[in-house]
Amino acid sequence: MKFRLNRNESKQQQHPLTPWEAYQEQAEEKRKQAKTPKWIHKAKRIGDKLPRLKHQRNRKLIRRLTILLTTFTVVILAMVYLVSPLSHFPAVQVTGTSALSAKQVQRAAHIHAGDSVFKVLGHEQRLAQQARKRNTRLKAVRITLQRPNRVTIHVKEFATAGYVMKQNRYYEVLENGVVSQQSVTQPQSGTPVYGHFKQAKTLHRMILQYAQLNGDIKRSISEIQDAPTKDNPDRVHLFMNDGNEVYASVSSFAKKMPYYPGIAAKMKQKGVVNLEVGAYSYAFKK
Repeated sequence: MKFRLNRNESKQQQHPLTPWEAYQEQAEEKRKQAKTPKWIHKAKRIGDKLPRLKHQRNRKLIRRLTILLTTFTVVILAMVYLVSPLSHFPAVQVTGTSALSAKQVQRAAHIHAGDSVFKVLGHEQRLAQQARKRNTRLKAVRITLQRPNRVTIHVKEFATAGYVMKQNRYYEVLENGVVSQQSVTQPQSGTPVYGHFKQAKTLHRMILQYAQLNGDIKRSISEIQDAPTKDNPDRVHLFMNDGNEVYASVSSFAKKMPYYPGIAAKMKQKGVVNLEVGAYSYAFKK
């Protein structure tokens, strides 16, 4: 079978192209391609991108609408909650009180029924500290908030350490050494009366020592008087409910008084227990 070759092919077969001729043909081919309008290529590229751009635009629109709707819903729900009863305390519970009333604790903490939940939320420690400052009887305060709108004030009070007599009136003394400003006509039973204390510092030290005793020994003391001597300016004189008397030093009072029940149990008759130096007893002189 015979094949007809075109003129160029026949020329190439007859005369191979030189490097210069090959370069000229490539340049001619590029010129032909350059004659094609650029907008045709650009239109093709934009046409390919249009579906993708439309999809991205729709996604952005949906995202913005979702954010706006979510924000609007949250704001509406927050406004409804703020005006609803759920955001206010229907009552304030107080636990751990003995001498103080629930209203006194609420006044000290500045928390009352009807207050907003946000008045307490995040401010529990600050409100507890302020409550202790406003009422010196409060030894410890802890405020807890339970969802949705329940609040409880847990308190621990300083116990009564006795009474100080001034102008025929008794003023309560707490175990932290603070003397109450309110007076009573009759002291509470089971607590001592402090007398003849000329220096407030000495009285304060005596009260702090008394606070360290156990309940039975505390209740056994009727009166504590300041009775300093040249040899012992720290001496105190105690009158016990069982009829005995005790001499002790303020600085070692809490350490020595626990020996009293054992010494008193061995005494055959009422007398004096001396705890200033060592610990011994002797009967009253007749």
